[in-house]
Amino acid sequence: MKKILVLLIMFICTFLPVTASEESVLPSETAVVQQIENIYSDDENSAQNTKQLVKIKILSGEYKGQQREIENILTDNPAYDIPLKKGEKVILHLEEDPTGGTNFYIADVKRDNTILLFAGIFCAILVIIGRKKGVCSLISIIATLVLILAVMVPLILHGFCPIFSALVVGALSTIITIYLVGGLNSKSTSAILGTVFSLIFAGILSVLAIWMAHLTGFAGEENVFLYGVRPDLSFTGILSASMIIAALGALMDTSVSIASTINEIHETDSTLSMRELFKSGMNVGRDIIGTMSNTLILVYMGSALPLVLLGSNIDLQKFFNLNQVATEILAAITGSIAILACVPFTAIAAAYLIKRSKKDDVEFKF
Repeated sequence: MKKILVLLIMFICTFLPVTASEESVLPSETAVVQQIENIYSDDENSAQNTKQLVKIKILSGEYKGQQREIENILTDNPAYDIPLKKGEKVILHLEEDPTGGTNFYIADVKRDNTILLFAGIFCAILVIIGRKKGVCSLISIIATLVLILAVMVPLILHGFCPIFSALVVGALSTIITIYLVGGLNSKSTSAILGTVFSLIFAGILSVLAIWMAHLTGFAGEENVFLYGVRPDLSFTGILSASMIIAALGALMDTSVSIASTINEIHETDSTLSMRELFKSGMNVGRDIIGTMSNTLILVYMGSALPLVLLGSNIDLQKFFNLNQVATEILAAITGSIAILACVPFTAIAAAYLIKRSKKDDVEFKF
């Protein structure tokens, strides 16, 4: 009964009834390229180097089966060009014109099939290798995605504090993930406490970093696009929320590792005192923080690799004081500090809870 109740609470928390934005979503349809005619510009001063007359067949929606001819302009900027080939599927953006008709524009190449393929490979390998734990991990991943997309995003768009929204979603994700994978026991509870305390600490650090470094929250062009649509949002708050969510996975990994180690030590020798269990957890934590902090920094470095390459052509003092560079560096350092704090937080909680009582521990069986 206790297990069923816990799973029910997890399910309800995952699908909290948060209404989506009432603003209409721009429509889109799928089409396939049937024919392409390239028209090259002879004007050297023209920004339009090539104009493609693309004949497409619509594959979905109200206009399914219809054929249209659309202009696709190619310039020298690969960031905005959409080079097409015959037989390639594309996404169409639809807009109503003043006369009551519908205009079609090529939004981008259709890529969701590739995304689904790789997601399927990931899920299959996760279940094959992890078995029962893999299934639990997959459920927790889905729950986390639902929490972020169906809870945190609508909360922020409806004007709630981004930092508070990120902390709530992070805490719920931690509870669902760790209890589902590790069972309802003192080991999991201590890992949850360590993660949640570290998340709060990461939130405080992110606010201080943003305030002290005068970060604007506009570290990329996507922030500028969002500002054009929703200038009322707090972009420094969104930046802080992104730092919190980015550190969540590493914090859970660290806390679970320490709590599991202390639990195994206690299972091996139950005569050890709480102080000795804490010291053992700290010793393990010192080994973990080196690689875990390095992992987090490498994640940010990998995502900011173009910025790193750009630094070779810019004065270093100017480079490190750029808003986007400072944002990436402080995000990595903030997450790393939170990982450091996670070690003693989890070690204290695990030593106390595991030593205190294990009689109510519950493992989920399938």
